Amino acid sequence: MKKKLKKHVIIVTVLVILAVSLIPIPRYLKDGGTVEYNALLYSVHQVNSLNLDGGYNVGTRVRILFWKVFDNVHAV
Repeated sequence: MKKKLKKHVIIVTVLVILAVSLIPIPRYLKDGGTVEYNALLYSVHQVNSLNLDGGYNVGTRVRILFWKVFDNVHAV
């Protein structure tokens, strides 16, 4: 009976840690409308900001564990 309880506790603990590492926390920047969604394992940035040339930077960046997976931010 103790082995079964231990197994269930380990499974529940792993599921809680996995859920916490995958739930993003949104952050709204005051640079023109950029929104960052950051979790422990990944981050998504929806960029809409002013650049120094008087135009806008628009696009999306996706990073998974410090590696850039997708980046289509461009000046408009």
